[in-house]
Amino acid sequence: MTENQYQNDYQAWLRDPEAYWLNAARNIPWFTPPSLAHDSHDDQRAVWFPDGKTNACYAALDIHVDNGAGNQTALIYESPVSGASDIYTYQRLLDKTAHLAGGLKELGVKAGDRVVIYMPMIPQAIIAMLACARIGAIHSVVFGGFAARELAARIDHAKPKVIISASCGIEPTRLIPYKPLLDEALAIASHQPQHCVIYQREQMSATLIADRDIPFEILANAPPAPCEAMDAASPLYILYTSGTTGAPKGVVRDTGGYIVALKWSMENVYDSKPGDVFWAASDIGWVVGHSYIVYGPLINGCATVLYEGKPNCTPDAGAYWRLIQKHKVSTLFTAPTAIRAIRRDDPDGSYIGESDISSLKHLFLAGERADPDTVKWASGKLGIPVIDHWWQTELGWPAIAACAGLGETDTRTGSAGRAVSGYKFEVKSEDGKTVPPLTEGALVIKLPLPPGCLSTLWEAEEQYQDAYLTEHEGYYLTGDAGYVDDEGFIFVMGRTDDVINVAGHRLSTGAMEEVLSQHPDVVECAVIGIDDKMKGQCPIGLIVLKNGAQERQNEIYEELISDMRTTIGPVASFKRIKSVPGLPKTRSGKILRATLRKMANGEDVTPPATIENPDILSQLSSILIDQ
Repeated sequence: MTENQYQNDYQAWLRDPEAYWLNAARNIPWFTPPSLAHDSHDDQRAVWFPDGKTNACYAALDIHVDNGAGNQTALIYESPVSGASDIYTYQRLLDKTAHLAGGLKELGVKAGDRVVIYMPMIPQAIIAMLACARIGAIHSVVFGGFAARELAARIDHAKPKVIISASCGIEPTRLIPYKPLLDEALAIASHQPQHCVIYQREQMSATLIADRDIPFEILANAPPAPCEAMDAASPLYILYTSGTTGAPKGVVRDTGGYIVALKWSMENVYDSKPGDVFWAASDIGWVVGHSYIVYGPLINGCATVLYEGKPNCTPDAGAYWRLIQKHKVSTLFTAPTAIRAIRRDDPDGSYIGESDISSLKHLFLAGERADPDTVKWASGKLGIPVIDHWWQTELGWPAIAACAGLGETDTRTGSAGRAVSGYKFEVKSEDGKTVPPLTEGALVIKLPLPPGCLSTLWEAEEQYQDAYLTEHEGYYLTGDAGYVDDEGFIFVMGRTDDVINVAGHRLSTGAMEEVLSQHPDVVECAVIGIDDKMKGQCPIGLIVLKNGAQERQNEIYEELISDMRTTIGPVASFKRIKSVPGLPKTRSGKILRATLRKMANGEDVTPPATIENPDILSQLSSILIDQ
């Protein structure tokens, strides 16, 4: 492959997007192949492959068994928190899925019905997702970290006929009682499912409620169900965004466009081939888990890794590298947060040298902005390409990347890459004008969006229009700020509300965080704007120091202020820094900057339901108030 293959591919899409996506669609199985790529009634909305019929479960499992790959590994389960591990071939995973799908049908679940899945990172959760897809039911996976009230809100919104859950989840230091949380949620919710299906884990047994709760094993032993032929436009799942502010939005993903896009991305972005071992170290219930733990790798004929553990404390910072050696993982996809946690506990990378990770070809980072220092550390220690890339829950698959499968190795420090085929980015000013290269503004994507992106919000079409399509006519609003350089490299600098105004100057907190993160004693950081009577806003830096650096805290503060003045300039008015024990984040790794900003400005704060570490907020409260 040559470096210009990316450019040739992108230009081919620009010239004839209809032919381009019809050609891509030939790489997945269809019950009725589409004759049209795109049916758009206006310039904004697209229905992809409108006359095609397929099934996501068939594309993920049956086709591989039909083609003689039934004995190939499909799912690798590793659970350091429970001590369990297991291997599922494609045949075994298909059998388990078909039986559970049959059990759901016996409960009266049919195409278009919703099924809420509230489970930990266990194989039964993936089997439940695929079983829903098999019979055309719409699954809505609710991350197990949600408390009862948030689960209730999603139950009321999706109105599931059935809920599938487990007795408990397992964290490094405690058990999470899923079934009592589910019972509490149903006591709050207005909508009641007909049945709850409960998988009992040996670590904690759950009490079942008569006439409502059914043991998972009963459904798992039902007669198998065949795949339903689904219209390409049929909803596959509802997935709620992990937004840092406001109420979550139920993103609706279609079937045909999604599996076409995932197959394309596995080959062309991730450079993965059938038989490769692909590990997305994320969770189902978040878009990375849906797209690249479950559907993407399986559709591509890979073995996918399901990991129930942490990057650095189950039991130590060598966990990832030992698993890569054990299963010969070829691609690792994780959040920069995970790499920073590993680096904090093992700054010299000693654990890396103790494992044979020669199988690893690429490390992909996403979920938050990958600071250059983290990328540099990982690249230096691993000796492989470390590729930052960008996308969103709404988009479902990468929009900005270095497409490794297209031979693209050219990167720029601080950039997530260039636009992936299907996406045409522009940068807009507040008055809606397209700005020249190297000028920061709102990142938008020319409509229509490519296959695989959200089709709407569940039962909220008006909200979908208002949130994404109204502000800049003919464009999808990403909600992120950034700029594009002269060579087409896109720099995503953070959410548009993370751009602060200091004495009339609009400044990116992402650029400031880049300065802080380059200091050798800073493990993690966030910059937020706080109210200032003279300047409107002034930045404050919150930093997590590496172990042993606290004793020279004041010196580090002075060094960072000097670095900021040198790199950003006096215009930043950067004079305040606080060392903090940690930063609040969503489960997907996004730092809750809006929450931090409210705390620093003395506003009332309700912890978002998506927060990974709620205890940190109380620790930060007095620090921020005293800033």
